[in-house]
Amino acid sequence: MSLTIRSAVTVDTALIVKFVADLAAYEKLSHEAKATEADILRDLFGADPKVFCEIAEWDGRPVGFALWFYTYSTFQGRHGIWLEDLFVEPEARGLGIGKALLVNLAQRCVREGLGRFEWWVLDWNEPSIQVYKSQGGVMQDEWTKVRVDGEALLRLSAP
Repeated sequence: MSLTIRSAVTVDTALIVKFVADLAAYEKLSHEAKATEADILRDLFGADPKVFCEIAEWDGRPVGFALWFYTYSTFQGRHGIWLEDLFVEPEARGLGIGKALLVNLAQRCVREGLGRFEWWVLDWNEPSIQVYKSQGGVMQDEWTKVRVDGEALLRLSAP
């Protein structure tokens, strides 16, 4: 049994959309998953990509992914990585694939001299919280996420 982590390529577009849908279902957020293959193709593989993806393969079969982008900390004066999505198919969990995806991105941070590696985890997702803590993750409970979208975004953008 072997694990390979590789950068996503254009032929992975449908696979990435499937993984996003599977993650949304797991998180009970399918109603929010609206990204299409055209969106993924444009944003990950267009002329100037701003988001990136790693694919985990177990014995040559895709079983998970990590979708991420660069951030910037004015406090540190350095870029970091924001992990937007991490997903491993249920039948492949427990094989160290999720940890390997985290390690891969942590290595990128170190190699590139980045200052942070961050992501969200749902407060009810205790299995993931325990994995993240075991890897040195520190829960940032003092922060509250803020989101403006839809009609509220249109109102905010109005002059």
